[in-house]
Amino acid sequence: MTTSRQHPPVAPDPRPHLGEPLALDLLNTRWMSADGPRDLLTDVAGLRTWLSENDLAAEPDEPTLHALVTARDAIATTVRALLEQRPPDTAALNAVLDQGRIRRTLTESGPVGEPDVPAAEWLPGWLAADNLLELIATAPGRIRQCAHPACVLYFFDTSKNGTRRWHSMTTCGNRAKATRHYARKTEQAD
Repeated sequence: MTTSRQHPPVAPDPRPHLGEPLALDLLNTRWMSADGPRDLLTDVAGLRTWLSENDLAAEPDEPTLHALVTARDAIATTVRALLEQRPPDTAALNAVLDQGRIRRTLTESGPVGEPDVPAAEWLPGWLAADNLLELIATAPGRIRQCAHPACVLYFFDTSKNGTRRWHSMTTCGNRAKATRHYARKTEQAD
């Protein structure tokens, strides 16, 4: 009889914005709530939630959490530089990418590229860093931060004309519209 290691149930993901490419989803593990700044990756339970949300079969433990937070910091530094249109400091992101590689092989159905990350705790962070490289190669100008001044979330702009400004029109977009409307009404009253 074999016994498998049982993990506690996965808590629902509390973040306000999900479904972005892996690199940006990792950045979105930090967000603002009505109670102030929040961070999903403060403990292994939050890591378990993030891994589950992204269908990643990695061990939810302290080494993986540490590696993932290191990757998040490197991705954040790189994305901020891109958004500010300045050259990124590549050392931190490259240190994460140095943890693995794409191993290319030929199979009966053709060429295949598989992630090869020897230290298992680095796999989720490495995949997120590799995903950032794909986004930069594909459309770096489509990596955006929500335009609402109180929002810290990121998104990949998939709109047809590339002019999306908010991570969500129903939250941040509507708040901005309401603020502008209130300012106009106040100005007209004066």
